[in-house]
Amino acid sequence: MGSGFASCCIFLSVLLLAFMLGQGRNVRRHHVEEGSIGLNYLRQASSSIDGDRIDPSGKIFFKMEDLKVGKTMAIYLTNKDPSTSPHLLSREEANSIPFSSAKIAQIIDFFRFSKDSHQAKAIEYTIKQCELEPLEDELRFCATSLESMLDYASSLLGKKAQLQVFTTTFVENPTVPFRNYTILAVPERIRSKKMVACHTLPYPYAVFYCHNTPKSETRLFKVLLGAENGDRVRALAACHMDTSRWDVDHVSFQLLKIKPGSSPVCHVFPPDNLVWVALPA
Repeated sequence: MGSGFASCCIFLSVLLLAFMLGQGRNVRRHHVEEGSIGLNYLRQASSSIDGDRIDPSGKIFFKMEDLKVGKTMAIYLTNKDPSTSPHLLSREEANSIPFSSAKIAQIIDFFRFSKDSHQAKAIEYTIKQCELEPLEDELRFCATSLESMLDYASSLLGKKAQLQVFTTTFVENPTVPFRNYTILAVPERIRSKKMVACHTLPYPYAVFYCHNTPKSETRLFKVLLGAENGDRVRALAACHMDTSRWDVDHVSFQLLKIKPGSSPVCHVFPPDNLVWVALPA
């Protein structure tokens, strides 16, 4: 199962090829996706709930006791087409474009969006999220280039540490994003005391919200999932062992019908999220 998860060097080569094809003069024409669930479970989890209705895209959570062979769960996973997704820029190009709430009007004008468009609202949302104060026991950074992401991961995991990056991958492209998945093999724990999770944010080019919580235990697992039609997913999952300081309105508590601190909360990472770990010495 481990061979399905790319090592740092192999994965970065694919990442560069997939994300950097569209940089340079095409940066103004990149499409802004309608948000990512990556940040929902961190800051905007309660926004996935509309009355008694829970947005299916928020259904990535489960209990740690469910992490076992044969367990079937309804999970939302969608596979974005890299050719139409926002691309990672080089540090030089990213640094040449303003990224500040004080210059939102200038940024919107640079990308030639109407100030009332959903793209303009996404730009404002992402920049404001990146400028929020960290949560308690959180170190955070918004990476606007591959180099800045690598620098940040290295600064937290160790300048001399051997880094490896993991993500969720589909064996085949899914036909529908929300379906029942069954755990097909014993979940494999990724042994690492430190990790940095990077979640995509809606923006004309790739922006990742990267963070870690050094004082709170988080366990990472490789999980092989299978759908009823035979589709398979090599999923990356995290279990947060202490949720006592989470917002009481967090969507995971609504979905799992638990209270803060009463139980670990696990979730599957969307395929466009990355998790960096330091390999054991």
